[in-house]
Parts: sequence; structure tokens; C-alpha cells
Amino acid sequence: MSANLVPLLLRPKPPPPWIGLVVAVAFIAAETLVLFPLRGNSQMAASGLIYLIGILAISMVWKRWLSVTTAAASALAFNYFHVPPFWAFEFTTRRDLPALVVFIAAGLVTSRLADLARSRAAEAPDRRPEATLTTDLAKRLLCADDLRSALGPASQRLAQVLELPSAAIELDVIAGDGQRAAFPLCDGARRLGTLLVPADLPEQTMERLRQRVVPALEPLLSAAREHEAIVHSLKASRKASTMLTEEQLAWRRVATLVVRGASLTDVFDAMAEELCRTLGRVRTALMRYEPNCTATCLADLDELHGPTSILLEGDNVVGTVRRTRRPARINSYDSATGPAAATTRGLGIHSTVGVPVMVQGRLWGVLAVMSFTADAMPPDTEARLADFSDLIATAVANVESRAQLAASRARIVTAADNARRLFERELHDGVLQRVVSLGLETSMAEASMPPELNRYKAQLSHIAQGLNSVFTSLQDVTQGIHPAITCKGGLGASIKSLARRSAIPVELNLNIGRRLPEHTEVAAYHIVSEALANAATHARATMVQVNAEAEDAVFRLSVQDDGIGGASLGKGTGLIGLQDRIEALGGHMEVLSPASHGTALLVKIPIDEA
Repeated sequence: MSANLVPLLLRPKPPPPWIGLVVAVAFIAAETLVLFPLRGNSQMAASGLIYLIGILAISMVWKRWLSVTTAAASALAFNYFHVPPFWAFEFTTRRDLPALVVFIAAGLVTSRLADLARSRAAEAPDRRPEATLTTDLAKRLLCADDLRSALGPASQRLAQVLELPSAAIELDVIAGDGQRAAFPLCDGARRLGTLLVPADLPEQTMERLRQRVVPALEPLLSAAREHEAIVHSLKASRKASTMLTEEQLAWRRVATLVVRGASLTDVFDAMAEELCRTLGRVRTALMRYEPNCTATCLADLDELHGPTSILLEGDNVVGTVRRTRRPARINSYDSATGPAAATTRGLGIHSTVGVPVMVQGRLWGVLAVMSFTADAMPPDTEARLADFSDLIATAVANVESRAQLAASRARIVTAADNARRLFERELHDGVLQRVVSLGLETSMAEASMPPELNRYKAQLSHIAQGLNSVFTSLQDVTQGIHPAITCKGGLGASIKSLARRSAIPVELNLNIGRRLPEHTEVAAYHIVSEALANAATHARATMVQVNAEAEDAVFRLSVQDDGIGGASLGKGTGLIGLQDRIEALGGHMEVLSPASHGTALLVKIPIDEA
């Protein structure tokens, strides 16, 4: 039977029964005629199965009663025409009953299969839209990032394809009522959601939904929920990764400032900016604990016109951190007690999170962030603050170390200056006075000697001149030990005095115009003195240029010669001591000395009028 004939035979609605009777009679007559040449053959019994062709054809197209009738008629025709005795009915159970049973059974089985095929063929027009609907719903649900927002259009599409008044796919467990019928959507024992349709739909439509639509919708909804969970997980992972990267970059930017030795104010400002970028609109405060059970606000709260000193009594984060040495938070100050809580409410602060700042193992202070909104700060705020707290602690330790180093240098320089001053005073008041006294006594002895002792008188005169030379030399030494002229005429007069005593010409360009702090003038004097001595002794220079300028807050000095160059701080010269003196004053000295191009000392000292 050709492929084009099968759909014709399995039409959903069979032709009228009378046509089936005519076709059955035609099949039986044709099969009977075909078997006449084989009559009397030993294979007659097997050849009788040719009647099955008509039986199968009738069973595939018409109802079972016509199939049974055709099977019985075929058995009678076969018995009458082709089973001896011919042209007569002689029915025996052993011989004819098996053929009759085979014919009827074949007809019934074929009719049943044909009925199933017809029912599937009848359902095919309905299943085609259902397959299209499943494909459309899969596109809508599996491609949506938010499943709930996609369920509305999907429900409308389902109602449109199935020609329903309305339909709704919900992710919640909803019970049916008088107006809506509820079909549970499950994945095994797990409830996925509910399909809601009008309760007054025909029973055939309800059965269609129950048998075909719901089973197709359940795996689709399960896959959509898993897809949504995966998408949300990927978004959360991407967000967490982005936040971690931003935090690492922020930490690196602040850490770079700490490594570069930036001031505590610059480090805190950069940290506050990074925290605002990661935590939102918050304010940051840095407080240092004091011995009198208070905390001094070092940064940021003063911009809120808050107090610079905070009491640690009552409910407040600063006091809690000091007592526990652990991070603390207050999500609301509405019921908090104590003066600090009252002040915090007055500033409009709603919640605070603080972490301890540990500097070299001791509790130094607290780093806190404050929010002015009713929303609680994220639960990981303490962890974020802890990273920056370590940087602040490092910056504080660096500041303290630099301050201690600068104070140590200043003490050493001051002690050296005091020793120089004491030594100069002892020389001036002791040795020099004694030399002057001896010179006067020698001159008086010379004047009192009689003329006949001219030889001894000449010797005394020579001794007096020698004492005067010793006095002059000692006076120069005392001026080199401590420049007393700076105390009288200022730095300008001291530099001019050095220029006059220099062994090589000196060109001066002085723009000072006022007295500077004593330690600045003494340092500048020693720098010029050392530079002139080096230029004359080692550099083989022919000219030295000295420039000095006092600005509002900075004193600048440069000494440049045209010698052979090659000077360095690491060659054991007196420049290293000058550099220590300058850095002890918070200044900076740079030595530029390329070979054959002279040497230049560039000095910058901050002027601390206090």
C-alpha cells in the first residue's frame, strides 16, 4: 500500500457504511476469482489468506462491525468456492474454524489500530499549535532574565493559542475557586507553580489541558527556573567580582599614598573618597583616643560642625570599640543614651560602624563611617573598614616614626649647636681674653724697658705681634664654630662676611629682607661656609655664585661654582652633615655635580615662624 494511500484510508471520518458494503463485496468477489486457478492445490489452505487483503482494507477504513462482517463473509466464500466439496457449504470445526478466527481477529486488531491512528490523526491539528506554543513559551521563558516579568506575556500567548478566555501562569501555590481552576505545576515532589484558567471551560478543554498542556509546561517551567537561578548566580558572581576588583583598586590607591609617605590628611581624604565610592553616601571620621577617656576627632567631623572631643560614656561606637577592641555598629540612635548619642542625633547621623585602629600593637583610635539615611549599612562594612584601618595604622606609624626621627635629628642638631656655642663662649671669654691680656702685658713690658735693652725690647715686640696673630686666628676659629654675626646682623651680613673672607671671588644675589628663625640662619650659614671651603679646596673653582631668597613660607638657597664637579653626599665630605641638619629642619638639599661642570647645592627650608 503506497504512502499516499495511508492518509486516505485513515481519514478521521470514514465514508458511509453502504460504500463499505459495496467495497467489501468487491474485494470478496475479486479474491474469489483470483483463487480459482489455484483450486485443488495442496497449498490451498495457505492461499486462502489472500482474503485478508480485503479484511484489512475494510478494517482500516470502516467500523469494527463491518470488519467482522467482511471477515465472516470471506470465510464463507472461501469455504463455498475453494474448499472441497466445491460449490457447497461444509463447515468443520477442525478445518474451517481456525480460518474464521484468523479472519475475525485480523479484522478486529486492524480496526483497533486504525481507530488509534484516526484518533491521533484527529489530534494532529490540535497538537500542531501546541508544539508551536511550546516552542514560543520556551523562547519567552528561557531567554528572560526575570522569570516573573515573562510569565504575563507567556500566559497571554497560551490563552491565544488554545483559544481560552484567559490564562495565568503563577510561580506561587494558588488554590482554585469558583471562578478559576488551578492546575498544579510540579517537578517531581517540588511544586513549581500553578496554571490558572476559567473554571467554566468545557470538560474536553480541561482534559486537553490536564493531559497535554500541563505535562509540556512543567519541564519548561522547571528549566526556566533553573535558568533564572543560574543567571542570578552569574550576575551575583559578576557583581561580587566587580566589587572585589574595585575594592582592591581602592585599597591599592590608598596603599600607594601610604608607601609614598603622604601625610595622614592626604591618606584619610583618599580613603574617605574610596569608601564613599564603594559604600555610597556616607561620611568618614578618624578619632584618636586620649588618656582622659575621650576621643579627639582628627578628620571629617569638623566639617559637620561637630565637637572635636567626644566623651566615651553611654551608647556610642567609639566607646564600644575602646572597651572591646573589636568592630562595632549602631544601626539606630533613636533609643541610644549618653552625651555622645545625643550629639550624634543632633548631627543627623542615623547609623554608625567603627573599627579599631591598632598602631604597632596598641589601640590608637577608631575609624568610623556614618550614614544619614534610615537604611542600615551593608553587613560587610566592618570588613571593608578593617582593610583601610590597617592602612591608616601604617600611615599613623609612618607619621609618628618620621616625627620621632625629625625630633631626634633636631635634638642632635640643637645639642651640636649648643656645644658649639658653649665652646665658642669658652674660647671667647677664656682663651681669647687671656691672649689679649698677655698681649697687653707684653706691650707694657716693652714700653717700660730702657733703651739700652733694645734687643730684648724687639723680642717683646715680636711676641706681642705673635699674640695678636693668635688672637686673630682664634677669633676666626670661633666664628667658624658658631656664627655669632648671625645673632647681630642676620643671615645676609653673615653670608657677606663669608664672601669677603673667601679665597675665590663670590657673586652674591641676596633677597632676604627680614630675620629668619635662628636655626634656619645657622643652617644656611654653615651651608655657604662649607660650600665656599669645598670650592676653594677641592673643586678648583674660579667663581662661586650664592643666591638666597626668603618667601612667605620657604627659604631657598643655592650655591654654585664652576669647578671640576664630581661631588657626592656619599664620599665622606661635610655635605652629609649639612643634609642631616637640613632634613632635621624639614627641608631638602639636592647636590648637582656633573663631572667638569661644577657643583650646585640647592636647598629648600620651610620657615616656621613659631
